[in-house]
This record gives sequence, structure tokens and C-alpha cells, in this order.
Amino acid sequence: MRLTFLGATHEVTGSCYYLEAAGKKFLVDCGMEQGPNIYENKPIPVPASQLDFVLITHAHIDHTGNLPLLYAHGFRGPIYMTPATVALSDIMLRDSAHIQLAEAEWRNRKNRRAGKEDYVTPYTMEDALGVIRLLEGIPYHQRVTLSDGIQIRFLDAGHLLGSASIELWLTEDGVTKKLLFSGDIGNIHQPLINDPEYPESADYVIMESTYGDRSHGPKPDYVPELAKIIQETLDRGGNLVIPSFAVGRTQEMLYFIREIKAEHLVHGHGEFPVYVDSPLAVEATNIFRDHQKECYDSDAAALLAQGINPILFPGLKLSITSDESKAINFNETPKVIISASGMCDAGRIKHHLKHNLWRQESTVLFVGYQAVGTLGRALIGGAKEVKLFQEEVHVNAHIIQFPGMSGHADQEGLLKWAGSLRAKPDRVFVTHGEDKVTELFAEKLWDEFRYPAMAPFSGTVFDLKENEFIEKTVGIPIQKESAANAGTLRTRSSGNAVFDRLVAAGQRLLTVITRNKGGANKDLSKFADQINSLCDKWDR
Repeated sequence: MRLTFLGATHEVTGSCYYLEAAGKKFLVDCGMEQGPNIYENKPIPVPASQLDFVLITHAHIDHTGNLPLLYAHGFRGPIYMTPATVALSDIMLRDSAHIQLAEAEWRNRKNRRAGKEDYVTPYTMEDALGVIRLLEGIPYHQRVTLSDGIQIRFLDAGHLLGSASIELWLTEDGVTKKLLFSGDIGNIHQPLINDPEYPESADYVIMESTYGDRSHGPKPDYVPELAKIIQETLDRGGNLVIPSFAVGRTQEMLYFIREIKAEHLVHGHGEFPVYVDSPLAVEATNIFRDHQKECYDSDAAALLAQGINPILFPGLKLSITSDESKAINFNETPKVIISASGMCDAGRIKHHLKHNLWRQESTVLFVGYQAVGTLGRALIGGAKEVKLFQEEVHVNAHIIQFPGMSGHADQEGLLKWAGSLRAKPDRVFVTHGEDKVTELFAEKLWDEFRYPAMAPFSGTVFDLKENEFIEKTVGIPIQKESAANAGTLRTRSSGNAVFDRLVAAGQRLLTVITRNKGGANKDLSKFADQINSLCDKWDR
């Protein structure tokens, strides 16, 4: 009964934990690293084909983004999450594969001109579609037995539609230990979705710490504040550009703008146009509508009871095609543009920044976390010049960041969540935070509750039955990481992605052979002949 820390250790993204218990091998989260990587991550200790199942806290790519790569390397087990997370993961994983394919096309045009080999994406659209077929929804609060000695239950984490904390009961040799994976803990009083639920007990807690060192401060009244920004920007004849995460934050902004329009808080601009320029955001908005019963809070439910859709209003325009997206910037009518990505590192938002950053009339409003090293972080940090599409763009637009607008709990919210436990856990492992923040928050848990807390590095292995470390690692800083390997799942690599996929296929074949032990001799003989025939074809 052991837990191995792999990703989001002393870093904010790439969540991934490996467990062995009750004869099973499985992961909790399988996220892609986004933004700059600070420390090297250890690979999954076993071939992907040997994993029995995966548990997912929520649909954000830093928690799910490497599931298609896991599939490409031979994993074929079930992946458990809430029903809303199944729906969101469907669109987000397809979108991730699409982005990678587009990037590969761009890179390969350059490579061919330079006489270099083609770049191969870590995974394909076929891998994304394959892994989507493995997703299985389990509703909140149902305690489900996955196998002898393993039970789970999802609690609402209040971070994103369908987001969950995971209670996990593991039993071996008559000994039961309860683990609690926080997932990303939500901020209170977010529009549309419920506040986080507070757990009552756990032997071990694996807890995020994104804002573990700070307070969001007094919560602004977002509707009048946003109305003021819209009014001033449109009055100047400019555009309000909002870089926004397609899933979650975009729907919150629509919720606020619907109220602004309903209360007529912006004057002189009629039903001013609001563009959602993201096919992913459009699909996600439909999923929010489909899962309103199990996920919406009381305020949103009350609007629905009156026949009011909380995130639709006159003047809302949805851009799907690239031509529709391009046309936005050739329309001189002052407008609101909501576009992804939220940190400005990819997607259509970069085009809107190129057309608006140089304009004194326009405003760029940040409504979410901006990771170190991202374009968004540079802009809120006061950058005067930025490079977009190989072109230097001077920053003249008004740059504003909404304080306190976060899908993550701040230090006070995290402490409230941790302090809800009725008894002191044996240990708390602090993860999913910037390097020093994880250490600071671990100290805070000790100071506040006398919880034995620490922030593990990737590769740390813990014996859950004996409550002791098997291996305790230190962080290994990344000196230089190739673009081809950035953000990918840490598997044992030869440096050739295609060859690694072939090796993974061989490992899966061995796993399938092992699982067929005890089968009928006639079937085993036929299987062996098929393998030998294939080997004869390729044995060089």
C-alpha cells in the first residue's frame, strides 16, 4: 500500500499520483504540465498497459491532459470521474489534440524548409478519441467499490463544473487507510457552481496549495466593477478584451454580463456586442446547461426557475470558425471579446491582443491566474513591449486585473477546508503550488492545526500502511528542456517518440499475454502463432 508523487510537486501544473494497493496499480490525475517546468518529474513506475484504472478530480488539462498519451502507451482501463467531468473532458481532450496537431503542422513546415525530420506529436486525435471512450461517470456522494479493497467517493470541490475531491478507502491484510485528494479547491461564492464541500475525516490528505501564501483580499462586487470597465472602454471607442479560460471562467463572465444587461448598467451603447471567440467555450457553455441540476448553485437555479438562462443574453455572438474569428477585428464597433487561452500563451486570444494591445482606447482585463513565464503574467507585470507572431507590439492598452477573481481558494479558504477534519490526519502532503508556496503552506498547517505536513518532490514514495517514507527525494531543477518534450507525460524515453510508442505497444502485448494465463490451450496456441507471424514480418 504505497503512494508515489509524480507531478505538481513544488509546481502548479501536471498533477499525477501513482498508487499500489489491494493488488491494483492506478493513478489519481494524469495532467499535462503547462508553462515553464522547474523540476524534473519522475516517470510512472510501470508501463501504462499495467495500470488498472485512473481517477480524475476535474477536467482541466493540468489534471487530464496526458490521458491520451497514456492511451497511446497502451492503457485501456476505465477512467472514473463525475458525469459533468466526463462531458467536459470529452471536449477538452479533443481540443488539446487539435492544438497539438496544429502545432505539429507549423513546426513541420519549418523543419522541412530546414531539412530536419518531422516533429511527431506526443499523441494524436485517435488517441484522444480512444481514451474518451474509457471515461466513466460516478455521481457525487456515491460510495463505489472499484475492486476488493478499493472504494471511492466524489465530493464537490467547488472549483469547476463537476470538480471533485476524492475520498479513497484502501484495505490490505485487514488494515484500512482513508486517503483524501483535495483536487483543486474552489473559491466561495463563485457564480453558477456550488461552494466546496468540507470533508470530515482522512488518515492521509493530499492537498493543493495554489494560493497557500496569500489572500484574495476583499471580494469586489464584480457586476458594477465590470460594468464600469465596459462603459469606460466603449466610451473611448475601444474593445474590451478578456483572456479567459474556455471552461469555467468564460461562463462566469457571461453570468455577470447577463446581469449587467438585464439591469441596464451600461449606457449609450444599446445591446453592445459580446463575442465568445472559442469553439471550446461554446461547447462548454452547452455542457453547463446540460448539467445544471447537479452542479448549479441556488442563485443560478432560481434564475432557471424563472425561465432565465443565466449565461445567455441579447447581443451575445458565438464565433466558431476561423473566418468568424478574424472578422471580429475588422468590425469597428466597440465590443467585448472573450477568448482563450486565459494566460495568453496560445489560441485565438493572441490575435485579439495583436489588434488591441497597441490601442490606447482598448482594455485588456485579466480574470484568472497567470502563471510565471506566461504572456499574461508579463502583461500584468507591466511589460511595455511583447512579441506576437514574430512581431513586436507596443502595449498602450489599459491593463486591468480583477482582484480576488479566482477559481481557487485563497489561504483562508484552504485552511477552512483543511480545518474541517474532525480528527488530526496522520499526514498532510502539500502539492500543486509554486515552489516556496508549498513549503510555506505546509508550515501554516502545522502552525494552525499541528498537522504533520510536508511538501514532497517528484519521486517521493510513501508507505501508507506503515506511515513512513520508502524514498524521500529532493527536487532536480531542469537545466534545459527541448520543446518536443515540454509538458509531456514522464515515461521512460529513448528520445524518439515514435519508437517509444512501439516499445509501449510491446509492453502492452506482454501485459495482455500475462492476463491470458490460464486460458484454453487452443486459444493460447493461436495467440502465439499470431505473435510469431507478426514477428516474422518485422524481424530484420
